[in-house]
Amino acid sequence: MALLTAETFSLQFNNKRHVNKRGVNKPYYPRKALLCYQLMPQNGSTPTRGHLKNKKKEHAEIRFINKIKSMGLDETQCYQVTCYLTWSPCPSCAGKLVDFIKAHHHLNLRIFASRLYYHWRPNYQEGLLLLCGSQVPVEVMGLPEFTDCWENFVDHEEPPSFNPSEKLEELDKNSRAIKRRLERIKSRSVDVLENGLRSLQLGPVTPSSSTHNSR
Repeated sequence: MALLTAETFSLQFNNKRHVNKRGVNKPYYPRKALLCYQLMPQNGSTPTRGHLKNKKKEHAEIRFINKIKSMGLDETQCYQVTCYLTWSPCPSCAGKLVDFIKAHHHLNLRIFASRLYYHWRPNYQEGLLLLCGSQVPVEVMGLPEFTDCWENFVDHEEPPSFNPSEKLEELDKNSRAIKRRLERIKSRSVDVLENGLRSLQLGPVTPSSSTHNSR
């Protein structure tokens, strides 16, 4: 597989809240949707790795689905699939990922995102909750995930213009606030369930609240 350059990794997995604006210190750069995937067969054979990015009218997640379908995997064998995304999936891609996994029971998919895409919008939050509720865990990348991504998807032939260990620590530090944000979104589903149970007013019926009918 073609590996990412260190510069691409540094720029696209950058999880700072704000990027530099054009003309201020450094040139502005767009943070694009990039997906790195690792497919690990249960039998312990060599994993398959690759990376994809958005194309016009086709998100990286859809390209990933089509890529896995084209592999003709043995459906009698289980596979662990791990995806590292620069942005969390949009609602449409979340729904298609859920449909894909439900139709392919031999695949176990885990998603790690460097950043949350439009996390303040209700429909994007619902997309994340749909994935998590469909046994497709969505988490924020931390030091283990950034390190794994760096070691397995980045070309180390050319020395980077930054210190890799310092860069990984910086990414991990920035991820803490994003992790808290995702946990707040996930807690919504718990709150909805608890509110629903309270609205049912479940519990033992006391004599004062019961109605006695005489004949």
